[in-house]
Amino acid sequence: MATYTVKQLARLSGVSIRTLHHYDTIGLLKPAFTGENRYRYYGREELLRLQDILFHRELGVPLREIGKLLDLQGRDRAAVLAGHREWLDQRIKRSRQLLRTVDRTIAELNGEGTMDDKDLYKGFAPEKQAEYEDWLVDTYGEGMRHTIEASKALWTGKSEEAVRAALAKGEEAEAELAARFHAGVAADARELEPMFDRHRQWISSMWGRECAREGYGGMADMYLAHPDFRTRFDKRGEGFTDWLTTAMKAYAARG
Repeated sequence: MATYTVKQLARLSGVSIRTLHHYDTIGLLKPAFTGENRYRYYGREELLRLQDILFHRELGVPLREIGKLLDLQGRDRAAVLAGHREWLDQRIKRSRQLLRTVDRTIAELNGEGTMDDKDLYKGFAPEKQAEYEDWLVDTYGEGMRHTIEASKALWTGKSEEAVRAALAKGEEAEAELAARFHAGVAADARELEPMFDRHRQWISSMWGRECAREGYGGMADMYLAHPDFRTRFDKRGEGFTDWLTTAMKAYAARG
């Protein structure tokens, strides 16, 4: 039966050597054996376990929980894969719906009909919101769960127009900051103070409680920690994420 070194398995799976070493360190994926040359070697069983790990990561399961899940699943891979297949099937259906939504939106923008308001959001998954919530709790502790639930309770029952209006205010505050970034304003410039006041006040309104400057500075670390935030912010310009988070921290420090 074929065996693979760490380098070979990294090339085969697309998982970095550093990540494979980390999985070994935390006991998530141990090699089948270590050779006299001190190289780690992985066999078929380890390859299948890595596939399971990648499936769980794709599902958004925190790394520290994956080992527990794999231990509970035992060796019934057919049942495990059946569950993965069901999830993938649902994801494909949702992706097709998103494609239809995008196509209809493009058609409207080209003057080829008008979408109903309710159709604007078809295909967007509530699972993504749940993924962010789990990540926040996993990263910042159980205390974050109370903050999340309080914010959700605040907006439960609000009209769609009210939610859109609230989000638009955040978009305006963010766009104002992006304009200063493109104008070359230094991240620690005091002229940014009123803009960050508005942005922080908007966050307070979304939370339903005061966002202190210290907490606002902590949000910069959150923006840096999750790749989705960097992707989102850098759509406004390459490097905007780094500028924004540096500016947020400078603003918080002046409090």
